Amino acid sequence: MIAPLTPLDFLARTALVYPGATAVVDGGRRFTYAEFHARVHRLAGALRSLGVQPGDRVAVLAMNGVAALEAHFGPMLIGAIVVMLNTRLQSEEIGWILRHCGAKVLIVDPPLRHLVSDAALPHIIDDYEGLLAAASPAEPLPVTDENACIAINYTSGTTGFPKGVMYTHRGAWVNAIGELTEHGLTPRSVYLWTLPLFHCNGWCFPWAVTAAGARHVCLPRPEPAEVVRLIEAEGVTHLCGAPVVVASLAQHCATGQIRFPRPLRIVTAGAPPPPAVIRAAEETGAEIAHAYGLTETYGPHTICAWKPEWDQLPSAERAQLKARQGVAYLVAGTGLRVVDDHMCDVPADGATMGEVLMRGNNVMLGYYDNPQATADAFTGGWFHSGDIAVLHPDGYIELRDRKKDIVISGGENISSIEVEKVLAEHPAVAEVAIVAAPDPKWGEVPKAYVGLKPGTSATAEELIAWCRQRIAHFKCPSHVEFGPLPRTATGKVRKNELRARTRE
Repeated sequence: MIAPLTPLDFLARTALVYPGATAVVDGGRRFTYAEFHARVHRLAGALRSLGVQPGDRVAVLAMNGVAALEAHFGPMLIGAIVVMLNTRLQSEEIGWILRHCGAKVLIVDPPLRHLVSDAALPHIIDDYEGLLAAASPAEPLPVTDENACIAINYTSGTTGFPKGVMYTHRGAWVNAIGELTEHGLTPRSVYLWTLPLFHCNGWCFPWAVTAAGARHVCLPRPEPAEVVRLIEAEGVTHLCGAPVVVASLAQHCATGQIRFPRPLRIVTAGAPPPPAVIRAAEETGAEIAHAYGLTETYGPHTICAWKPEWDQLPSAERAQLKARQGVAYLVAGTGLRVVDDHMCDVPADGATMGEVLMRGNNVMLGYYDNPQATADAFTGGWFHSGDIAVLHPDGYIELRDRKKDIVISGGENISSIEVEKVLAEHPAVAEVAIVAAPDPKWGEVPKAYVGLKPGTSATAEELIAWCRQRIAHFKCPSHVEFGPLPRTATGKVRKNELRARTRE
């Protein structure tokens, strides 16, 4: 009586229960769940006709659209593994991933074909609709092992060698149910794809939205004006994005005096959002949910679970609370710890820093073809995140830094996130990153890289003085450099580039 858990069941059930409901809006095209279901089965049939066997890898290089969504179901129906490729990588990086995963088939959007012009694969498909039109639907293979790999996601990486994170049927099912539960998805929900589908399989929302029988609204690029248009035109109820995406939307709304009249839930994760960004987003009328996780945890693993008694607090205090990373998702149970170098739990004092460890249903199977990295990541039976946090008395965690981003000045540990939060409160600051800069006296000191809001100005001296009025002087940046920040495709600041720049 125990059936393997698989996200494939979500589409089968929703197509049965809500066949006439709109499943996907992709530009001027609309597909019902019955049509979506049929297209996915034709995709599976097309891949089978190309010789794809169980365990083979099917790579997809596509913007957010119906092809990218259908790739989250079609390959798995015949036991294959989907590899969603980051559309913002360079040709050499994409080529390396294709070789490492050993993809048999590559589905690519025609405008992105130049990125894989040198790829040597058995099959490269740049006419997706033609592929489906010529295909017969496939009968799905029964899922017999819920722990079989269904997807490989390569870490975007702010440093080092990319690793292929393996997801399973069970993990995808569980984390999708977590998203559905934590964020209140229902058949009436309308989800806007401001998050790239290649990022942790869209944080498992392709499966979660489908499980709810809700509507997917595709968006190739999260341009604020188009986001606002679609929110209003489609009645969007949910969207996700990194803090930089949320900040851009909030700034656009502030400039245009736009406030959303209908309930809108924004889930932000990918990097710790400054309280200033949370406050600005809430001023649009949206409800902000703050989640935290990694590629290795299928996207979000924690949520800053909101308590009703916090509703009465002033907005600044609410934003400070909401900026914390919180507690484990319901589906992760108690699989969350903050530990010292000996893997002993740190005291819940909101001050003692330690590494965040996770385990549970929404932690990866391991790294593809990299057993040593897998063993290192799971030392002591827990996944080691590499993130540094404190544990508050109420059991909520709050990130302080990545291990590699801590600034050690004169023997004192300085949290780059703490300093970034202070600078983000300055009215002229749009984005900020703190990295360690070499110093002959202190070893290293904080240096700030700052991007200013359009139409504003600030000097380095002004920003340093702003910090000195709010935090201990030794934590304040000694240097400030202005300009746009380099980012990964998922919105994280490339601090490795900034650290290299400080040493030039």
